[in-house]
Amino acid sequence: MFRKMLRYRQELDRETCIRILKEEKRGILSLLGDDDYPYGVPVNHYYDETDGSLYFHSGMKGHKIDAMKRHDKASFCVYDSGFLKEGDWALNISSVIVFGRIEFIEDPDEAVRICRLLSYKFTNDNNYIEDEIRRSADHTLVFALRPEHMSGKLVNEK
Repeated sequence: MFRKMLRYRQELDRETCIRILKEEKRGILSLLGDDDYPYGVPVNHYYDETDGSLYFHSGMKGHKIDAMKRHDKASFCVYDSGFLKEGDWALNISSVIVFGRIEFIEDPDEAVRICRLLSYKFTNDNNYIEDEIRRSADHTLVFALRPEHMSGKLVNEK
């Protein structure tokens, strides 16, 4: 169902893909938006190694939410900041793309647990995190992207 990578020598192994998903803080969630136009939106994410899913938080309504409710298939793309080889001008960038289906997290305790884990990607300030959860949990939507396919690639910009 999913295409094989044409430039297979540039393909990243699964462990590298997971490392990138865990380390990078942001990516682009792509959905089928209004009038079937592609809709890509930058979002923060948390990768959970225990179930292999990506988790996100959001407001309760808007274009993104409407698109996910209408069509549960999505893709999520993350890329690192890259590196330069000595003496070269071209950046080498690793990217990962995950295809899967959106699932809304209905259990409020699970949603709060995920929000905590996502927050720890940005800060270890427990007081800040708990205050945000106390103020925002009841009007925060949490959802997962359950992967069906994942691939990664190292590209040189030359």
